[in-house]
Amino acid sequence: MSNNRSFIAAAVQLRPQQSLQQNLAAAGALIEQAAEAGSRLVVLPENFAYLGRKDLTEVGLAEQSTGPAYEFLAKQAQRHSLWLVGGTVPVSDANLSRPFARSWLFDPQGDLVQHYDKIHLFDVDVPTSKEGILQQATYRESDDYRSAATVVVAETDPCRLGMSVCYDLRFAELFRQLADADAQVVAVPAAFTAATGRDHWELLLRARAVENQLFVIGANMVDRDHPRRGLWGGSAIVDPWGNVLARVDDEAGVAIAEINLDRLDEIRAKMPVAQHRKLAL
Repeated sequence: MSNNRSFIAAAVQLRPQQSLQQNLAAAGALIEQAAEAGSRLVVLPENFAYLGRKDLTEVGLAEQSTGPAYEFLAKQAQRHSLWLVGGTVPVSDANLSRPFARSWLFDPQGDLVQHYDKIHLFDVDVPTSKEGILQQATYRESDDYRSAATVVVAETDPCRLGMSVCYDLRFAELFRQLADADAQVVAVPAAFTAATGRDHWELLLRARAVENQLFVIGANMVDRDHPRRGLWGGSAIVDPWGNVLARVDDEAGVAIAEINLDRLDEIRAKMPVAQHRKLAL
């Protein structure tokens, strides 16, 4: 690292496995790889532990504070002494019929210091093509999850970290609020579909980085050829100028890059977009 305003960050890309234990083992191996490369901040994908599970209310109740995914994340952060964004995990309240998609942030001591509940839920009809035949895939995330309404920027040792999840990436106003709250880096855990990710995933990561002049870390699930729920992958770390500093294509792996906050300050000083905004419009 060139100075104390630079640090190494990592976006972990995972392929869904057949069981919770296999998912956690795969995540653990890649977190270790990121740690060995010197990462101080690691971001896991959305629903990295429970993708495909139907019993989300039961899972969410179990994961309130002492479930297997929670314990795994806390131990990984402590073991490797790093800041860990735990993708998302279903988390329920006893009084709620559906869980939140919750992104936990653990500090290097393994303590939970912040969480963000996904605001925008993926209720869409996506055109797909199978063997040249145009089809439609329907997603109704609100059938399984509750939406939230709180914007979160967390103070970490390396940076001020904005938190978002997957479909949030399409809503520029959320990222503007994160920038207005002095976020320097935004984490985007995701399970972006293959049908939309091919054209939109990296485009949106770069757009949010450029228009808000911040670093964006997109950590995605991958399984492009799955017949029902293809996942794009393409995890990437993007700088405030829109440059892709690191990416993973269509395999499990880790995108690792240096985050230099002096570069962010330089871009904001030379092109003071925030000062030029016409708020009356």
